[in-house]
Amino acid sequence: MSDRKQYIVSPHPQGWQGKAQGAQRASVVTPTKAEAVRETANIAKNHGNSQVLIKNSEGQFQSERTYGKDPYPPKG
Repeated sequence: MSDRKQYIVSPHPQGWQGKAQGAQRASVVTPTKAEAVRETANIAKNHGNSQVLIKNSEGQFQSERTYGKDPYPPKG
């Protein structure tokens, strides 16, 4: 999935952030996780093939959302 842009939603000192993988600055900083997920998902949707990785308050992986054409769709 190297052609898929990844964004990560994770805790931030001011609440929650949405940040592109490898970026130095967050694209989104909000007081709530729900807002960060929503705003980061909107950015990802506009990018095309992208993925939002969502972490919990301890910084561990919780869930993901994928947008655009999935290169490996499940069969059946």
